[in-house]
Amino acid sequence: MIPYDHEHKKGNAMHTINELSTIINKALNNINILGEPKDLYRPIEYTLEFGGKRLRPVLMMLTCEMYGGKVEDSINAALGIEIFHNFTLLHDDIMDQAPIRRGRETVYKKWDTNTAILSGDTMFAMAYDYVRQTKPEVVPVIMKTFCQTSIEVCEGQQYDMNFETAAFTSIEDYLNMIRLKTAVALAASMQIGAAIAGAEETEQKNLYRFGELLGMAFQLQDDYFDAFGDEEKFGKKIGGDIIAKKKTYLYLKTLEIADNETARKLESIYMADPEDSDQKIKEVKAIFSSLKIPQFTQTLINKYFDDAMEIFHQLSPDAAHKETLNTFALLILNRDK
Repeated sequence: MIPYDHEHKKGNAMHTINELSTIINKALNNINILGEPKDLYRPIEYTLEFGGKRLRPVLMMLTCEMYGGKVEDSINAALGIEIFHNFTLLHDDIMDQAPIRRGRETVYKKWDTNTAILSGDTMFAMAYDYVRQTKPEVVPVIMKTFCQTSIEVCEGQQYDMNFETAAFTSIEDYLNMIRLKTAVALAASMQIGAAIAGAEETEQKNLYRFGELLGMAFQLQDDYFDAFGDEEKFGKKIGGDIIAKKKTYLYLKTLEIADNETARKLESIYMADPEDSDQKIKEVKAIFSSLKIPQFTQTLINKYFDDAMEIFHQLSPDAAHKETLNTFALLILNRDK
């Protein structure tokens, strides 16, 4: 079990988001990964060095504390969910043939595909082991949630791969895919945190639904920023989904409302592999803008967010204890209060 090395809060005071981020990063750094054979464990260490937002572990520790639990009781499960998330990225990069992640070579490119597969498999086993290291009485409940979430994330990835060659993908299909691939992991993180704290089952279910809706808004906003975000704030090159021919909500919504000529034009440009990718991005964005796709996307993001906040206001902790979660929800969606 990873030792909890952050100072305890006095009374009922909760940790801030930055403090929780510091806790999980310290805990990740304290994991003794290097072992034999080095070719198995060095790629795992390399993967966890990538950094990231740490949304899932922070949400787990935050909700645990929100319901009166101790952060130290959730730290190992939080590590498990973060290791699991990074395992999925490692395998996703193989399937997507992605050479770069967060500015560095992906594992399969730096080593090879077989090494990446095996290191990823080991990470999943590590994740499972960490998630179970908490209060014995809640282990069956949280392991059931973790295993179900693991299966659903894999289902989402399979749907995502199916969409690459599918002749037709509906918006409903796409929304279900991002629910499985992204939203359920955020939701499960919150539910597990609340379960460790001993929250009632009804609260856990409400928190799960809140997280699921928030996750949907988060992924749709990520899709939006990929096309229309500020490159410096977004942290990666604009238009990555367009270059990769990802059938995002923006693309599918355009096909749904465009006339036949515009739809054919979009498909022709979107599925092409031109030498000038910047021109491709420019032309696709022009079609999106002409049909007000940014506005449609923001409207859907707002709907998911508003539905999430409706559930948030029904959660039982008092406003003071919910404030950090409220702040975090606004933060990950780049919203002001």
